Amino acid sequence: MSRVQLALNVDDLEQAITFYSKLFDTEPAKRKPGYANFAIAEPPLKLVLLENTGQGGTLNHLGVEVESSEQVHGEIARLSQAGLFTEEQIATTCCFATQDKVWVTGPNAERWEVYTVLADTEHFGTAKEFATDDTAAVQACCGTGTEAAAAGSCCGADTEAEASSSRAGCC
Repeated sequence: MSRVQLALNVDDLEQAITFYSKLFDTEPAKRKPGYANFAIAEPPLKLVLLENTGQGGTLNHLGVEVESSEQVHGEIARLSQAGLFTEEQIATTCCFATQDKVWVTGPNAERWEVYTVLADTEHFGTAKEFATDDTAAVQACCGTGTEAAAAGSCCGADTEAEASSSRAGCC
């Protein structure tokens, strides 16, 4: 089953969890400090909440969760053939999970990922001792270089420095 992912910045994670639990009549599938996600069956939705004080109510990024790495690689080929620049991240750790993913940037700098979860982890990002200001972990989740900077850095941040200083910089 594929499902759309919506990642939102929230000011107060507990308040957001309470609201979305009632709205979708389900509890979070995963809760970690500053992070929660819901695997909603109906409508099929992966809702990700990222605590990012001062940015509440804003879009962090969008995505499509697929079932397998083969589907991610199929999307890499399809999107590349369609002329969209793709940024591939294979076996990366982001959002307390090891994932295969591909990123593309929409016409208004909105970030989209197509991804599959390979395994759960105890770390938010790739660094063994991940801290929210770990630039390498943020870049592993959201990308680096010109493409990331052109996309507003990473998943909702305005600059690379801002992305590296905030959990909002990574999904």
